[in-house]
Order: sequence, then C-alpha cells, then structure tokens
Amino acid sequence: MEQCADLNRIEIILVEPQDGANIGAVCRAMKTMGINRLTIIGDRIYNEMRIKTLAIHAFDLYEKHSRFDTLEQAIEDSILVVGASRRRGKKRKYFSLLPEQLAERISSTGEGKISIVFGRESNGLTDDELSLCHMGVKIPSSDEFGSLNLAQAVQVITYTLFRNLQDIRGFQPIENRRIKEVSDTVTRSFDMIGFYKGQEKEEVHQFFTDVIARAALSEREAAQMERLFRKMAKIKIYKETN
Repeated sequence: MEQCADLNRIEIILVEPQDGANIGAVCRAMKTMGINRLTIIGDRIYNEMRIKTLAIHAFDLYEKHSRFDTLEQAIEDSILVVGASRRRGKKRKYFSLLPEQLAERISSTGEGKISIVFGRESNGLTDDELSLCHMGVKIPSSDEFGSLNLAQAVQVITYTLFRNLQDIRGFQPIENRRIKEVSDTVTRSFDMIGFYKGQEKEEVHQFFTDVIARAALSEREAAQMERLFRKMAKIKIYKETN
C-alpha cells in the first residue's frame, strides 16, 4: 500500500510517559501504521533496553524522537493539536471526536504538522494541557472498564487513521501561534468596547481559540478577521469621543 502523505505529517506526543516499555510499545504501534514522528515531553531518562525490548524493529522512532520541556513548546508549529482523553473537567473540550471523525478532520486540513497528544499512564492529560489542544479525541469503550493503556490507545487511533486517511492538496492553514494571535486580537477588541461585564474574558478567549482552530483558516482569512475586529473597536471608540 502506498504511503499516505497525511500520515507523514502526523506527530504522536507523549506527555511525561512513566515507563520505557510503554514508549517501546508505542513506537511499534506507530510504525506498523506508517506514523514515524514521535515527541516526548519532560526530562526523564528512560532505560533504553526496556524500550528496545517492546519496540523490536521500531526502536529507530525513539532514536530520532524530539524532546521538549513543555507541551506548549512542542506544538508551536502545529496547525492542528488533538488531545486524547476520555475524561471531562473544567477546561475540557466542548466535544470529543471519534477516531473516524478525527480522520475526516485531518483529511480536510491543509498542509502542516498535526499533533495528537497522549497523557500520562496514571492520570492522562491535565486540564491545562488539554486546554492547549484545539479539540479532543475519545475511543469508545465499556462503561464497566473503559481504561486502555497508553500503547493500546495509540494503536487504536493510529490504525483508524491508517485505514481512513486520504491524501489531499489544499490551502496552507495558519500555524498554532497565529491562532493565539488572532484570538488575542478578538478578545482585546471586545475589551476595548466594554463587552465584558464579569470575569468571562478567559472563557471567551478559549472559545475563539477553539473555533478558529477548527475552522482551519488561511492566513488571508485570519488577517481579515483581525482587521474586522480592530475596525469594530476603533469605530466604537471614535463614536464615544465625537
């Protein structure tokens, strides 16, 4: 089967994995599904023999993996960031995609790095870490025992992507740092016209960040949105001073 270009741009991010054996199993799960970009968050030193034992012929993914201190640093140049989580909380996403829906979302997204983030074996992703993601993905499982281990979760999602993704060509969407800049402009413009009556500014900022990310805006569209909101604020200020 010919390698799909979409698979080449998918990055699996492991946030502070606790055991080298799990990393090895993740490498094997990834490579069997044609996904070869691995990033690890944190400074923990792992027993490479434990990794190699589980990875077998996929140890090269660990050898060339990227390492960052924080998730925020790792996703700076991503155009789509997806957090794998089955739990909900104060800063959880408004919704979670099924793995098949994630494949559809990726296939409709233009060129650029796509990051799928997996949390710690013990307690997954924190609310703050998930808030950095544009959307969530959830693997359906039994209500009686719904917990998959790390490598199993990676295997299910990467298998679904391998089976469903199609190579596409499209426009260049904005990178992650521009999503934040546009959202900053929107919330700042609302602030200038006195929109906020309480403490909802942070919630509005997160709402627009999620919406802009899902919309996969081009740079031209993002710049136009910024111009419109700046103009709105200037008109309001002009009317109040004249």
